[in-house]
Amino acid sequence: MPVARRTLLAAGLAAAAAGLTACGGDGTPDAGAAGPGDAVTGTDAAGNRVGFGSAGKTTPSGTPSASASGGAAAAGQARYAQDVTALLRRHLPATPQTVQHKGFPGAVAVVLVDGKTAVHTAVGEALRYGAGPKLLAAGQRVEMRPDSIFDLASVTKVYTAILLLQQVDKGRVELGAWVRDYLPGFTGAGTERITVEMLLTHTSGLPVGAKVSGLADNTARWNAVLTTGLVSGAVPGTTFRYSSVGLMVAGRIVEKVTGQRLDQALKSNLTGPLGLRDTGFNPNTWLSGSAKAGRLVATDARSSRGLLRGTVHDDVANHLGGVAGHAGVFATATDLAVIGQMLLNGGTHQGRRILAATTVRRMLTNQNSGKPAVDPERPNRTSAHGLGVVLNQSWFMGRLASARTFGHTGFAGPSLLVDPSRKLVLALLTNRAHPNWSWSNPDPVRAALGDLLAREVD
Repeated sequence: MPVARRTLLAAGLAAAAAGLTACGGDGTPDAGAAGPGDAVTGTDAAGNRVGFGSAGKTTPSGTPSASASGGAAAAGQARYAQDVTALLRRHLPATPQTVQHKGFPGAVAVVLVDGKTAVHTAVGEALRYGAGPKLLAAGQRVEMRPDSIFDLASVTKVYTAILLLQQVDKGRVELGAWVRDYLPGFTGAGTERITVEMLLTHTSGLPVGAKVSGLADNTARWNAVLTTGLVSGAVPGTTFRYSSVGLMVAGRIVEKVTGQRLDQALKSNLTGPLGLRDTGFNPNTWLSGSAKAGRLVATDARSSRGLLRGTVHDDVANHLGGVAGHAGVFATATDLAVIGQMLLNGGTHQGRRILAATTVRRMLTNQNSGKPAVDPERPNRTSAHGLGVVLNQSWFMGRLASARTFGHTGFAGPSLLVDPSRKLVLALLTNRAHPNWSWSNPDPVRAALGDLLAREVD
């Protein structure tokens, strides 16, 4: 990742002051979940997930498949599953003793094609480093599992957008309405002309992050978010500027109109109906002890906060208690793929309607046509963006990029990509920020995997 945001984030971490986010509340998920397509999942006696793949064989989800361990593709997986695994393994540390990786310590990838699991593979380690950072002894490390649970960082924004659009479907929110109609405390300088839609399209003119540290309580911290002013010179509705503050505000609208905290709204309106029991904010509050030890994926290990595992990486979200609209959701790759499949299906999954088809079409249509983009990190980035989803960006989609391809990325290493023309969903979760996010840029492997799938999937 280019220096600009890294430098700012490093400064924010060092000073524990401003949070410049690129990442992302709390349900109380139960154990076990329904998976996408024919990949149905259940729960064993210990509360761990058990998967039933397309081949009809039952395999404990904590046991890596043949492809996960670098061998041939597991039964029922696509012929290119072993190529996906090999690509991911090339980005792991060179040897067990290698201290600094150039990609990530571990990863999990799920590929769905036409609603069926074509690839489900896990490589590397979920925990490799202790605070410092220091390379842990082999016996202290934790192997990556197909059902490992990751910090989704900014991919949280997709969940928040869905929750807000559900309220649009219910007639409780209008996309063209002023944000202040719903949140009278939204009083930052220049923000009176911001609409709800601008929050989801990143055209509000709000900055990347908000200063929330050093305040007495969460009420004061949220007040600081809601009174954040525009970037100097910004005019709402005219220019794409990536803004985590915009999605923080969107999450507050969800809370206002539903009467629920965002973590509760997530469970009531999305993860509950979809059966996604491995998705939620603050996973340390709902995972069993064995699941915490065996399934949680670590992120940072060198900040003043020490080793982060099950605690949100994003500094602002952490100050806000781990529940915010821009960062804080944790999930497995299987659960994340369900979100992509639901949107690909026009708002339904396994007979459950989550969003109206017309709303999904609007969500997945470029709302920023003709508008310039300002992104110091990626000068070649375009403004193409739907309502809470990124569109047509080759920097992480590779050759899968098209006007219809949508998804999102997160600072800690996760990404979701959906290509409607191929009926393809890719959930790629990596722990590239473990132990130090400055070691690697996550985009090259994302794009390379997109290139591979573009070649292999018709």
